[in-house]
Amino acid sequence: MKQIIVIGGGPAGMMAACTAASAGAAVALLERNAFCGVKLNITGKGRCNLTNHCSREELMSNIVTNGKFLYSAFAAMGPQDVMAYFNSLGIPLKTERGNRVFPESDRAKDISGALRTQMHRLGVKVIQGFAQEFLVSEGQITAVLLQDGRKLTADAFILAAGGRSYPRTGSDGSGYRLARSAGHTVTRVKPSLVPLIAEGDIPARMEGLSLRNVTFTVKKDGKTVFSDFGEMLFTERGVSGPLVLSASAHLSSGKHTFPYQAEIDLKPALDADTLDKRLLRDFSQTQNRDFSNSLSGLLPAKLIPVAVELSGIDGTQKVNSVTRAQRERLCRLLKAFPLTLTEFASWDEAIVTSGGVSVKEVDPKTMRSKKAENLYLAGEILDVDAYTGGFNLQIAWSTGFCAGQAAAKGEEV
Repeated sequence: MKQIIVIGGGPAGMMAACTAASAGAAVALLERNAFCGVKLNITGKGRCNLTNHCSREELMSNIVTNGKFLYSAFAAMGPQDVMAYFNSLGIPLKTERGNRVFPESDRAKDISGALRTQMHRLGVKVIQGFAQEFLVSEGQITAVLLQDGRKLTADAFILAAGGRSYPRTGSDGSGYRLARSAGHTVTRVKPSLVPLIAEGDIPARMEGLSLRNVTFTVKKDGKTVFSDFGEMLFTERGVSGPLVLSASAHLSSGKHTFPYQAEIDLKPALDADTLDKRLLRDFSQTQNRDFSNSLSGLLPAKLIPVAVELSGIDGTQKVNSVTRAQRERLCRLLKAFPLTLTEFASWDEAIVTSGGVSVKEVDPKTMRSKKAENLYLAGEILDVDAYTGGFNLQIAWSTGFCAGQAAAKGEEV
């Protein structure tokens, strides 16, 4: 019976362990936490958006980094396969807006619990410990050395130790050290699907304000880096929400990157002329009011004082004296509300890691390392990431499945 050690008890690691054990291997899973699935339990705000019920084409279009590498893995285990798998484990699922798939119970712990139960049923042995480094000889992993001095040997090893996001769950980047000890290259890592910090006090003044049906555009040196329509919100230090998280996946960290210039089109359904007519109509109904009291039909209350200030129009000026030039300035502001983005929020707030083990050094069909022939890699440790919506967990399930099956069989999936 082939002996396999899986390092990391997250979604990719547990899927790899279950798959390898189902294929007849004797599997031990090494996890640093007291139990497996710690990070999984907090995904989707504790609800676990475990995949996206979409076509292969739509799935591929939502991969931000190295999508082509994942094509074979998605063919082996796609969204429908993931849904069928968890149904087979007794977890009823539901599909919500944006084709996001959740357990009917809205409990992420039901997903992690089902995987732990399945591992127990398949005889997977869970070992608590912290992997320090791989011991390598003649292109093969001979053992994994633990921090407490223990040395674990096996025929094959699956590295699924995660990235750097949510480090308090154990996903602190230590897996990269293991990958390097096996000869792998780790690309520059940065937080992704993460809130963004903005300059000045404007975010704090509008903290908690959620904007719907707006267009969020990010530019660098005048060139558009990201632009999309949807929802966002202001935080104490910057901005967050679906639009911002998606935008963060396209921003670079390090020297010569931040700051970026962001613009919010608060009225994307109206062009400049139509918006001016709307202002004239609103002003005609409030012509004897102060300008600062005339925008309640157009903007949320928290946004009005900031918009008045940025417009350059005196808030006490009567609406009937607002000039055409002043209206034009206000229209430009409403169509391109400015923010200067200065940095990513912390790793504690990042949903996923962008960057990781170079996919050039991993076989895309089997997840087998090209540096150590009995090593396989899966999940967030790889240099692959996607937008929010269940796509990153789909990557974990698919790569974990391929790694588990290939490690057990010692051949291509």
